[in-house]
Amino acid sequence: MAYGKLLFAKVEGLFSFMLIKLIRLILIACTCVSLPQISIARDKEAMHYEKLLNGDVQCLLCPRECVLAEGEKGYCRVRMNKQGKLVALTYAQPCSVNIDPVEKKPLFHFLPGTPTLSIATAGCNLRCVFCQNWSIAHAEPEDIRTQTLYPKDVVRLARKRECPSISYTYSEPTVFYEYMYDTAWLAKQHGVRSTIITCGYINPLPLEKLCEVIDATHVDLKGFTDKTYRLIAAAKLKPLLDALRIYHKNKVWLEVGYLVIPGLNDGRQEISAMCAWVVKNLGPDVPVHFLRFFPNHKLTKLPPTPVSTLEKAAKIAQRAGVRYVYVGNVPGHELNHTYCHHCGKIVIKRKGYFIEELNLVEGKCRYCGQSIPGIWK
Repeated sequence: MAYGKLLFAKVEGLFSFMLIKLIRLILIACTCVSLPQISIARDKEAMHYEKLLNGDVQCLLCPRECVLAEGEKGYCRVRMNKQGKLVALTYAQPCSVNIDPVEKKPLFHFLPGTPTLSIATAGCNLRCVFCQNWSIAHAEPEDIRTQTLYPKDVVRLARKRECPSISYTYSEPTVFYEYMYDTAWLAKQHGVRSTIITCGYINPLPLEKLCEVIDATHVDLKGFTDKTYRLIAAAKLKPLLDALRIYHKNKVWLEVGYLVIPGLNDGRQEISAMCAWVVKNLGPDVPVHFLRFFPNHKLTKLPPTPVSTLEKAAKIAQRAGVRYVYVGNVPGHELNHTYCHHCGKIVIKRKGYFIEELNLVEGKCRYCGQSIPGIWK
């Protein structure tokens, strides 16, 4: 009898263990594509560099244009001189693979209500002191967990999970340029679109080529003066402005984000200058998102951005002529929604990252027939 009870207990325990494991796998499948695993980085020869004398190479991907001796890595940590060739150390080695609402990027005028397969590798060519993804963006590629997914695997996964787009995001996609370009090119052949969520710190020639395969971008501004950029991101402003013009010229759908940080880039003059520049150089139809800052990384002692500061920034943008102004990281705010710039009615009503109402008919306002700029199908 005691043996029977012991056997039953073992069977019951095994069943419970298997049930828990099954539930865990289901939960993982709902939030991530797969469990991460330790992998060895794949070396891929870079697309934009020059070979110099004595075996040195110069990376031409971003404005830093690092000159690297044998064995040296660039500022981004993920591009390296190996035997006189510049190689990308993270090719096909994403450290994050998830399915997100496209609104999370945020992209509000691009396939609303659809899921997007989001991928990232280690590395970044900025050093933002507020970075929320610093654990991967500022990491050495050999120090983080990755999985092997070649471009064909990413595209196959997007189609399997019924994601109409792939987003290159979380860290800085510029530094995994070759992986992004190859994946986006292949995705285009299979009817899957591509978006890049980026700091925009990239040289003109690589960006022109990238625009051939990218459908939409969200560019994050860190401020609107060189002083702010040096302080916050160890970078310069002009290359970013050049990149914005190139995206616009190549008709890549463009949305601009501005993280409003108390005491650093929240001055009326700086925000006014940014809004005026956007309207003059990109046009009034480019959406501008004012995003709420929360303490992170090296800025843990600053307070979150007051909502009133975001609202003042939104009014500045509206007065400057920006037609589509959003307040981000404030769930439930009235400026989470998209309003028709002609009749003023809500054409996309959002709750968090999700769509509650979609009052668009073939890209036009249901109420007055005004065309709303964006990519809607």
